Amino acid sequence: MIIAVDFDGTIVEHRYPAIGRVRPFAFETLKALSEKKHRIILWTFRAGAELEEAVAFCRNNGLEFYAVNKNYPEEKWDENDSRKILADIYIDDRNLGGIPSWTEIYFIICPEEKHDEEKTQKKKRWF
Repeated sequence: MIIAVDFDGTIVEHRYPAIGRVRPFAFETLKALSEKKHRIILWTFRAGAELEEAVAFCRNNGLEFYAVNKNYPEEKWDENDSRKILADIYIDDRNLGGIPSWTEIYFIICPEEKHDEEKTQKKKRWF
Protein backbone atom coordinates (compact mmCIF):
# COMPACT_ATOMS: atom_id res chain seq x y z
CA MET A 1 0.00 0.00 0.00
CA ILE A 2 1.22 3.52 -0.74
CA ILE A 3 0.77 5.97 2.13
CA ALA A 4 1.28 9.70 1.62
CA VAL A 5 1.90 11.51 4.91
CA ASP A 6 2.10 15.21 5.66
CA PHE A 7 4.79 16.61 7.97
CA ASP A 8 3.61 19.78 9.76
CA GLY A 9 0.67 19.08 12.04
CA THR A 10 0.81 15.37 11.24
CA ILE A 11 4.22 13.90 12.10
CA VAL A 12 5.10 16.93 14.22
CA GLU A 13 2.99 19.64 15.81
CA HIS A 14 2.35 22.57 13.49
CA ARG A 15 5.08 25.18 14.07
CA TYR A 16 5.98 25.92 10.43
CA PRO A 17 8.55 27.09 9.39
CA ALA A 18 10.13 25.65 12.57
CA ILE A 19 9.82 21.96 13.33
CA GLY A 20 7.32 21.29 16.10
CA ARG A 21 7.40 18.59 18.74
CA VAL A 22 6.88 15.05 17.49
CA ARG A 23 3.27 13.86 17.76
CA PRO A 24 2.99 10.82 20.04
CA PHE A 25 3.75 7.53 18.27
CA ALA A 26 4.20 9.17 14.85
CA PHE A 27 7.63 7.70 14.16
CA GLU A 28 6.86 4.35 15.79
CA THR A 29 3.74 3.97 13.65
CA LEU A 30 5.35 5.03 10.39
CA LYS A 31 8.38 2.79 10.97
CA ALA A 32 6.10 -0.17 11.78
CA LEU A 33 4.10 0.44 8.58
CA SER A 34 7.31 0.70 6.57
CA GLU A 35 8.53 -2.60 8.06
CA LYS A 36 5.28 -4.16 6.82
CA LYS A 37 6.40 -3.14 3.31
CA HIS A 38 4.04 -0.18 2.93
CA ARG A 39 5.59 2.61 0.85
CA ILE A 40 5.67 5.81 2.89
CA ILE A 41 5.84 9.04 0.88
CA LEU A 42 6.46 12.37 2.56
CA TRP A 43 3.83 14.68 1.06
CA THR A 44 4.37 18.22 2.31
CA PHE A 45 4.15 21.88 1.43
CA ARG A 46 7.78 22.29 2.48
CA ALA A 47 10.39 22.88 -0.23
CA GLY A 48 14.07 23.74 -0.46
CA ALA A 49 16.00 24.02 2.81
CA GLU A 50 12.83 23.61 4.90
CA LEU A 51 12.08 20.33 3.14
CA GLU A 52 15.65 19.09 3.58
CA GLU A 53 15.43 19.98 7.28
CA ALA A 54 12.21 17.94 7.65
CA VAL A 55 13.66 14.94 5.79
CA ALA A 56 16.84 15.06 7.92
CA PHE A 57 14.72 15.32 11.08
CA CYS A 58 12.78 12.21 10.09
CA ARG A 59 15.97 10.36 9.15
CA ASN A 60 17.49 11.26 12.53
CA ASN A 61 14.40 9.70 14.11
CA GLY A 62 14.88 6.48 12.15
CA LEU A 63 12.39 7.08 9.34
CA GLU A 64 13.39 6.83 5.69
CA PHE A 65 10.77 7.64 3.06
CA TYR A 66 10.15 5.72 -0.15
CA ALA A 67 9.88 9.10 -1.89
CA VAL A 68 9.58 12.78 -0.98
CA ASN A 69 6.93 14.87 -2.74
CA LYS A 70 7.07 12.39 -5.62
CA ASN A 71 5.23 9.25 -6.63
CA TYR A 72 8.50 7.31 -6.83
CA PRO A 73 12.13 8.23 -6.07
CA GLU A 74 13.25 8.70 -9.68
CA GLU A 75 10.34 10.92 -10.72
CA LYS A 76 11.33 14.31 -12.12
CA TRP A 77 9.05 17.31 -11.69
CA ASP A 78 8.73 20.02 -14.30
CA GLU A 79 7.85 23.48 -12.98
CA ASN A 80 4.48 23.19 -14.76
CA ASP A 81 3.64 19.78 -13.25
CA SER A 82 1.21 19.33 -10.43
CA ARG A 83 2.65 17.83 -7.23
CA LYS A 84 -0.37 15.55 -6.89
CA ILE A 85 0.79 12.32 -5.24
CA LEU A 86 -0.99 9.08 -6.10
CA ALA A 87 -1.50 7.07 -2.91
CA ASP A 88 -3.89 4.56 -1.39
CA ILE A 89 -4.08 6.51 1.88
CA TYR A 90 -3.36 10.15 2.71
CA ILE A 91 -2.57 11.06 6.32
CA ASP A 92 -2.91 14.79 6.92
CA ASP A 93 -3.98 17.00 9.82
CA ARG A 94 -6.29 18.84 7.42
CA ASN A 95 -8.52 15.77 6.90
CA LEU A 96 -12.22 16.25 7.31
CA GLY A 97 -12.72 15.61 11.01
CA GLY A 98 -9.06 16.22 11.83
CA ILE A 99 -6.32 13.69 12.38
CA PRO A 100 -6.83 10.66 14.60
CA SER A 101 -4.11 9.46 16.98
CA TRP A 102 -1.25 7.51 15.44
CA THR A 103 -2.45 4.40 17.29
CA GLU A 104 -5.86 4.72 15.61
CA ILE A 105 -4.18 5.30 12.25
CA TYR A 106 -2.14 2.11 12.66
CA PHE A 107 -5.19 0.00 13.48
CA ILE A 108 -7.15 1.51 10.57
CA ILE A 109 -4.37 0.46 8.19
CA CYS A 110 -3.66 -2.87 9.94
CA PRO A 111 -7.07 -3.92 11.36
CA GLU A 112 -5.95 -7.54 11.76
CA GLU A 113 -3.53 -6.42 14.46
CA LYS A 114 -6.29 -4.71 16.43
CA HIS A 115 -8.18 -7.98 16.41
CA ASP A 116 -5.05 -9.76 17.70
CA GLU A 117 -4.61 -7.08 20.40
CA GLU A 118 -8.23 -7.51 21.54
CA LYS A 119 -7.72 -11.29 21.81
CA THR A 120 -4.61 -10.76 23.93
CA GLN A 121 -6.45 -8.34 26.23
CA LYS A 122 -9.29 -10.83 26.73
CA LYS A 123 -6.82 -13.59 27.68
CA LYS A 124 -5.27 -11.38 30.38
CA ARG A 125 -8.58 -11.02 32.26
CA TRP A 126 -9.36 -13.20 35.25
CA PHE A 127 -12.86 -14.05 34.06
